[in-house]
Amino acid sequence: MQLGNFSISLSVKNLQASKDFYLKLGFSVHGGHEEQGWLVLRNGSCTIGLFQGMFDKNILTFNPGWNEQAEPLDEFTDVRSLQKSLKAKGVSLASEADESSTGPASFTLLDPDDNPILIDQHV
Repeated sequence: MQLGNFSISLSVKNLQASKDFYLKLGFSVHGGHEEQGWLVLRNGSCTIGLFQGMFDKNILTFNPGWNEQAEPLDEFTDVRSLQKSLKAKGVSLASEADESSTGPASFTLLDPDDNPILIDQHV
């Protein structure tokens, strides 16, 4: 099962303090909008999203259809196919993508320790 590009979305208390910290670790700003309370930082193939006031917990994120540079892939497993496969294996979902739609969609699930996992397709 190919889940797509991996990143972690961190729920931060202070966006500027978190940005400054990760810049010292060698990350650079790759995207986002500080005025909206979120940034995407990269260091090599590592991606971290910083989100102030948007989530209660940190979230593991997978993006079907994207490579490590957030560029669209020609071939990938659609989020709705991933969702159907997981449901067929008995995995409970916290939210579901509309299986009759096409294009961007997402679903979420929780691991055994209640860590949220977001499968978020942007293409």
